[in-house]
Amino acid sequence: MKIKDSVILVTGASSGLGLETSLVLAAHGAKLVIAARGAAALERAAASLREFTEAVAVPADVSDDAEGIVAAGIARFGRIDALVNNASELGPSPMPRLDALRWQDFERILRVNALAPLHLSQLVLPAMRARGQGVIMNISSDAGVNAYPGWGGYGASKAALEHVSRTLAAELDGSGVRVLCVDPGDMNTTMHQLAEPGVDLSALPRARDVAPAIVAL
Repeated sequence: MKIKDSVILVTGASSGLGLETSLVLAAHGAKLVIAARGAAALERAAASLREFTEAVAVPADVSDDAEGIVAAGIARFGRIDALVNNASELGPSPMPRLDALRWQDFERILRVNALAPLHLSQLVLPAMRARGQGVIMNISSDAGVNAYPGWGGYGASKAALEHVSRTLAAELDGSGVRVLCVDPGDMNTTMHQLAEPGVDLSALPRARDVAPAIVAL
């Protein structure tokens, strides 16, 4: 799928990897629908994107307003050509061991990191299949594969996302719709600092260094 003039929905796009990926896509001529919970930060992100392209900001929580996010994008541009499920929930900071993780917090993590990406995918897939093309990219983590103390809730949600992605890819084989699940690796981001307060992240790549490789996929 060519990027120029494509309509791409990116969640968690007010900062970090979501914003940097959106900026790279905008520089390549994509039209952006960006969503995140913080309205002010999201509008600042949209303003930076509008220096390159058309962009609509949808302040919303992916876990309870997937329909509204997709509807806003379609109302503005008429379609969604690609979906980047980047929004993520860490849970409490610092992250507790699994035996101390409240089930309510775990439920929230699962809703944002696994259920919302599937719901958004279900909303955009019928039109993608009808057109015979489209891309769904789910942003994962090696915590979904490896067991790291303290990362259990987040890791379990990303493991679910990995399996959802593989299954969707198998079910959509031959449809023209690509489903990717991408682990961007450890990065120097605000989210990572919240996960591990006090840890020196200065040696890690920043989101802006990783975003071009994400878009190239």
